[in-house]
Amino acid sequence: MAPVTPPLPGHEARPIKRLGDFSLADLRAVSLILQGDSVIDWRRLELGSEEEARHFLATQEFDLARPWDVQRIDTIKAAAIDYLRRHIGYPISRQVSEVPTLELLRIASGKDGPRQLTACVILKAMHIIHHVEARELQYSLALSDQELFRLIEERVYRLVGQMLAEGLPITEFMGGRKRKDSIYTKLLSKREAHSSAVYDKQRFRIVTRTNEDILPVLLYLTHNLFPFNYVVPSESINTIFHFRSFCDQHAHLQALARQLDVGDSFTPSDNRFSAQDYRTIHFVVDVPVRVPEAVLATAAPEQRKLGPVIFGLCEFQMADSETDEANEKGDASHDNYKERQRLAVMRRLELGQPRRPRKSLRPRE
Repeated sequence: MAPVTPPLPGHEARPIKRLGDFSLADLRAVSLILQGDSVIDWRRLELGSEEEARHFLATQEFDLARPWDVQRIDTIKAAAIDYLRRHIGYPISRQVSEVPTLELLRIASGKDGPRQLTACVILKAMHIIHHVEARELQYSLALSDQELFRLIEERVYRLVGQMLAEGLPITEFMGGRKRKDSIYTKLLSKREAHSSAVYDKQRFRIVTRTNEDILPVLLYLTHNLFPFNYVVPSESINTIFHFRSFCDQHAHLQALARQLDVGDSFTPSDNRFSAQDYRTIHFVVDVPVRVPEAVLATAAPEQRKLGPVIFGLCEFQMADSETDEANEKGDASHDNYKERQRLAVMRRLELGQPRRPRKSLRPRE
């Protein structure tokens, strides 16, 4: 079993923000999560200070007090710049390429025209390269899925315990791992019957006191548990409120939303077993995890160069207490959901899945 990894120095939990305290960066982050967007489509960061930039890197599990972490970040940046110049042919001036990463984050959050755009482009490439190489590192480690789950649970439970101790507006929290029987049922009920399509092998459920508490708690999680940029695109569901309409009900959020391209629609579920009146916020995150040094020491030298961070997919579900209570009644209840899924599996095993109509193949122009 892997040893426990202590929290990073300087990664103390930031306090919860009320809706009236949200910054533009805060609103942008929660809107990305609720709408299932990708940070690759962003054109600007909104980090207002060096402290915010440092904390943003800390949520990625990088500690700038450790020379190895700084070196790893610099290596990722150099790889991103090389890729953009060599493979994409993207021009990058020395004024941007040679600045430290903290300064790069500041430029990407500024209004300096071409330099700001170039900084964002570099950061997007860094985001992808870090994620790909962390996955490569993970495959080379002597670390089972169950051990990775445990490392994530330790982080989550530690933080939620602190949230409850501080009186944050949470009425219920539940964490767990999907049982194998449930995984089998899910795969048999999905058209894409492949184990890589299961994102909720590890899942956490949070119920807030009121509808007004959802965004502050969600923001607290992005500040202290997972960086918003590693929310899995196109896997978010939001059927609790229309985001833009919610912002319009609060003068402070309304003013911020005018500066963002924020839509007003729900992000509906395509799960055919969910009832029409079931309401939830659901999203999937690739949570960054710092590998215990004892585990990292077992990797080959060329793999250790890929850094100290890997990722673990987790599903998060959120609702307010009133919505959660309504979800346990009638057609929306979990028992009825499971029964619909069970019957669908029986039909598929006996009769198979109806064929999809074939798309016409058109030659490339």
